[in-house]
Amino acid sequence: MYKYILKPIFFLFSPEAAHHLAMKLFRVVLKTPIINIPFKRFYTFENPKLKKEVLGLEFKNPVGLAAGFDKDGKYLDILSHLGFGFVEVGTVTPKPQDGNPQPRLFRLPVDEALINRMGFNNNGVDNLVGKLISYRNAEEKLPKEGKVIIGGNIGKNKSTPNEDATKDYESCFEALFDYVDYFVVNVSSPNTPNLRELQDKEPLTKLLSQLQDLNFQKQQPKPILLKIAPDLTNSQLDDILEIVKHTKLSGLVATNTTTSRDNLKTHPLSIEAIGAGGLSGLPVKNRSTEVIRYLRDNGEKTMVIIGVGGIQSGEDALEKIEAGADLIQVYTGLIYEGPQLVKKINRTLLEKR
Repeated sequence: MYKYILKPIFFLFSPEAAHHLAMKLFRVVLKTPIINIPFKRFYTFENPKLKKEVLGLEFKNPVGLAAGFDKDGKYLDILSHLGFGFVEVGTVTPKPQDGNPQPRLFRLPVDEALINRMGFNNNGVDNLVGKLISYRNAEEKLPKEGKVIIGGNIGKNKSTPNEDATKDYESCFEALFDYVDYFVVNVSSPNTPNLRELQDKEPLTKLLSQLQDLNFQKQQPKPILLKIAPDLTNSQLDDILEIVKHTKLSGLVATNTTTSRDNLKTHPLSIEAIGAGGLSGLPVKNRSTEVIRYLRDNGEKTMVIIGVGGIQSGEDALEKIEAGADLIQVYTGLIYEGPQLVKKINRTLLEKR
C-alpha cells in the first residue's frame, strides 16, 4: 500500500512536509479503534527468537530507528507501534536551534537516497526530557513486549566553539540520563561547521573520557557509543578503535552520512544545485558495510557495533550483521520502502538464523 498509494502522495510534498504529514496520518490511524489493531498487525512482526541481549539490554528485535527521524521525541507513541526493537531520539543539543535554512532535505529518487543539511534542528534537551517523561509515564501501562528501548543521540549547539563542546555533551548527558537506555555521541554530522574536527584523536579522547568520568560516577552507568562518519580512512578508524578501548566505550554506530558524491545516477547538475549536505541511502551502503567489517576485524571482540547506512531490504540488514553488526538501524529506507520495511527485515533475519 505504501509504495503504490502513500509514497506517490508523500512525494508530491517537500521531504520535511511529507515527514510531518506521514506522522500525523499514522497518529490518526493509531487513535482510530476500528483500524488501529489491523494496522499494528500489518506493520509488526514479533518472534521470541528475534530477541537479543546487547549493551546489557534486552532488545525484542535487532532493528532500530536511526537518529534524526524523531529529534524531539514527538513520535515515540507512533514509532513504538511500528515494530522497532529500539528508537534513537535526537540529535539533541542543550539549547533549541533552528538548524540550517530550508530547503535542507532533498530526495534523489533514482539513487534511493537523501541529501540533508538539517544542522541539528531541535527544540533543546529540556523539551526532549519533557517528551520522554510523558512517554515513559504512558509506557508504564503497556505490557513488557510493547515497550521499546530508547537511545539518546547527543550533540553540541552550532554557536558553541569546539573548545567548549564537552560542556554541551555533558549537559545533554546529565539531562537525559534518567530517561534513555543508552547514549550515542554524535561528532560525525557534516552539517554543523567544524563538528567533524572533534573526531580527531586528541579532542575525541578528551570528550569521551570526560563523559565516561561522569558516567562512572552514576550508580548504574549507561552504555555510551560513538557515531562515526563513513569517510574515515583505515588509519583514522584505527585511532577510533584505540580511543574506544582507552575510554572503555561500549561501542560504535557505523555510519553517519557521507560527503562523497561518487557513483550517483542523479544528474551532476542536479547534485550541484542541491549543494552541501550528508548523503544517505543506497549509495552509502557498501562503504558503511566496509567500515563495519573493518571495525569488527580489528576491534575488541566485546565492542558493540550498530550498523546503519543504505539498508533498504532484509538482505541489506543481513549483510550488515554478517559483516559484524550486533544491531542495525534504518532511516532513508523507510522513506523509499515504507514502514513495512521493519517487518520485512525481521522476517528475513528470522529465516536466515
